[in-house]
Amino acid sequence: MELRDAIDQLTVIRSQLARTERLRCLRAVPVAFSAVLALIAALAQSCWIADPTAEPMRYLILWVGSAVTSMVAAAMEMAFRVRRSSGTLASATTLLAWEQFAPALFAGAALTTFVATRLGDQLWLLPGLWQMLFGLGILAAWRLLPGLGFVVGAFFLLSGTSCLWLGQQALEPWAMGVPFTLGQLVLSAILYWQLERDGELA
Repeated sequence: MELRDAIDQLTVIRSQLARTERLRCLRAVPVAFSAVLALIAALAQSCWIADPTAEPMRYLILWVGSAVTSMVAAAMEMAFRVRRSSGTLASATTLLAWEQFAPALFAGAALTTFVATRLGDQLWLLPGLWQMLFGLGILAAWRLLPGLGFVVGAFFLLSGTSCLWLGQQALEPWAMGVPFTLGQLVLSAILYWQLERDGELA
């Protein structure tokens, strides 16, 4: 019984340490890569999808595909860094970050599915909702990011709210391209300058 109590206490301590630790396995490069993907997606939409309301599936495939690609790239980088780390704290911190960000991802997937299948004429809602949910995900995990990460989350909340006010114009390529490109570039710069520049990350 004492051994079980000791194990439980160690688990609690490790969880508390993870909450005060920075997410050191998230690097600037995969975040910057997601910014580049957003720019490419916006350019692709402007060239090949003249009217998203007439081609909603192409629009969804483009932006959802970009988001999934970005997320997979970040997850692979984080998994690689966790495997290279010497302790278990890095894995605990990474798991905590995904747990905090996951509700926003699930909500985004559910909203996207619902709008695409039941409210096709309201497709213009998605860009603003995507940005707001992404911002909420960052804010949920901001304590694990450098301090200025909070600003990026707030930026996505503001850009998403503004996007909703655009109505049908929210489907313009740059309504998604500009916020995600700028926001992710800023987050990438924050990660580099506050964590990587001085060699703090191994």
